Amino acid sequence: MRDNVMSDAISDTRYAIGDLDRIEAHFNAREPSVLAFVPEEGRFDRLRREARVLLDRYPQPDSRPPLFGVLVGVKDIFHVDGFVTHAGSQLPPDLFQGAEAESVTILRNAGALILGKTISAEFAYFAPGPTRNPHHPDHTPGGSSSGSAAAVGAELCPLALGTQTIGSIIRPAAFCGVVGYKPSYELISRAGVIPLSPSLDHVGTFTANLADAARVASLLCRDWRLQSAPVGLEIGDWRLQSAPVGLEVGGWRPVLGIPEGAYLERASEEGLAHFRTVCRRLAVAEFEIKSLKAMPDFDDICERHNLIVAAEAARVHAEWFARYSELYHPKTADLIRRGQSVSEDVLARSLCGRETLRNELTALMDEHGIDLWISPAAPGPAPKGLDSTGDPVMNLPWTHSGLPTLNLPAGYDEAGLPMGLQVAARWYADEALLVWATEIERVVRPV
Repeated sequence: MRDNVMSDAISDTRYAIGDLDRIEAHFNAREPSVLAFVPEEGRFDRLRREARVLLDRYPQPDSRPPLFGVLVGVKDIFHVDGFVTHAGSQLPPDLFQGAEAESVTILRNAGALILGKTISAEFAYFAPGPTRNPHHPDHTPGGSSSGSAAAVGAELCPLALGTQTIGSIIRPAAFCGVVGYKPSYELISRAGVIPLSPSLDHVGTFTANLADAARVASLLCRDWRLQSAPVGLEIGDWRLQSAPVGLEVGGWRPVLGIPEGAYLERASEEGLAHFRTVCRRLAVAEFEIKSLKAMPDFDDICERHNLIVAAEAARVHAEWFARYSELYHPKTADLIRRGQSVSEDVLARSLCGRETLRNELTALMDEHGIDLWISPAAPGPAPKGLDSTGDPVMNLPWTHSGLPTLNLPAGYDEAGLPMGLQVAARWYADEALLVWATEIERVVRPV
């Protein structure tokens, strides 16, 4: 059983300011076996100085900002004032320094303290760093947001920032047993984040529970339509300023859709069996579930998505790769070389497919009365070994379409590795996703 240092997560900030000695002891005990963070000399001396400044600025509890003292891990492709950005790369770091990411500034203005930079796969692609799965250290934590997922999974911090271009939030969240939230495309600012594929990159979060994901989303997401609630209230008790598309106020039981066919067949036998078991649990809990054929052209969707990633990565890295190609990991170098051969016309046609898929999925929801899609968050549990971050194929269509997506922890395999449920909503219906998912979380979350 894990040390329950962060059990109260964001809703109880006392651990960050008043108990840094205990947090430091837990960090020193867990981090050497997880390797979630970029090494930093004097990390907790810095945090104590920053905590004192924060306490001096907000001496009265009733005047403190919503994330007062909350410790945050930040994926090392985000620029953070006072930290060097390495992006998991061997390239000279002065090549890609810049102004602090808008998402980081928002969290800091809300009172958060930066615990440190978390390990990223090289330039947020597939070349893994040293991070290990906090549940089984000889298994991958997933990627590319490896360190962020593992940091929350190991209870080193209750909140971490990550990005997803194919499956880099939802997959590692599933592997590490935490809540991962990938918002609708562009709902959280990408400013100050080193891009991989700007048309597909999403900034998102890792948290210990869904309530914390919603609380942070209300700060990071543009034009959020849920009013903030006092700490301790369930999301279902919150009130809507205006109803998101697809959400009937007071209707807390969504109709769930299973996208059968070529897409779901990409899950492993173990992963699909677990998913069917979760579906049965939801049915017993009186959720209405509809199975329908979806994405018959799934192979084409994958090809189109991967072409966009390669082509845009080649353009992002054109100058750096021309000078430092020998310093890139072979996996990243191969991606860039493949992208160099993609013409502008082919890229433009592929980019049109994002809206096409989004419209097709939405039309199916309209036709069959579906509120949320459910699917496996990964093909199966975290694979053994650290040379690969696992297969993001189950996340790809939701990233390609830009639809908002969550991973909800949904049990374990026989070896004790976490398994997740992926839940997706309509375009820009993120509030509905987070509200409705509370009922699903109550059913599927492991005890």
